[in-house]
Amino acid sequence: MAEAISSFWGPVTSAEWCEKNYVYSSYIAEFFNTVSNIPGILLALIGLINALRQRFEKRFNVLHISNMILAIRSMLYHAILQRMQQQGDETPMVWEMLLYFYILYSPDWHYRSVMPTFLFLYGAAFAIFHALVRFEIGFKLGWNPKVAHFMGVFPYVKIQKPKTH
Repeated sequence: MAEAISSFWGPVTSAEWCEKNYVYSSYIAEFFNTVSNIPGILLALIGLINALRQRFEKRFNVLHISNMILAIRSMLYHAILQRMQQQGDETPMVWEMLLYFYILYSPDWHYRSVMPTFLFLYGAAFAIFHALVRFEIGFKLGWNPKVAHFMGVFPYVKIQKPKTH
């Protein structure tokens, strides 16, 4: 746990990361971690605009909107460094990875209601567990296996433009 640092938002109550806090502003704890989310927001917006223009399936629109929300939540967390915002940053990361699984595998599922239901229940259970237990190993156990799986599968993914009728 970080030692208490006075700022506009109060003392730091979450993990500190890789830079000194409140160096450039009393409103932004980790300036570079906060500002580095802006490209993520812009790229997600560009992706959403392109997906809408090219009439991709709705799941891709949801993905880009989710990416924007995740970047905004991450920006909020690194600006404030409060425990509540840390959970608001970490839990959507797990939800995002579940959404990637859904998008990646949904064309191949024969029973379309089983896997999305499982992913939803896993995401809900993780959110409740992470909120109640509040320890970092829970996030790491919920996040790291998905990242390793996704990074191993991603190079083989081929996304095709939908056929026009």
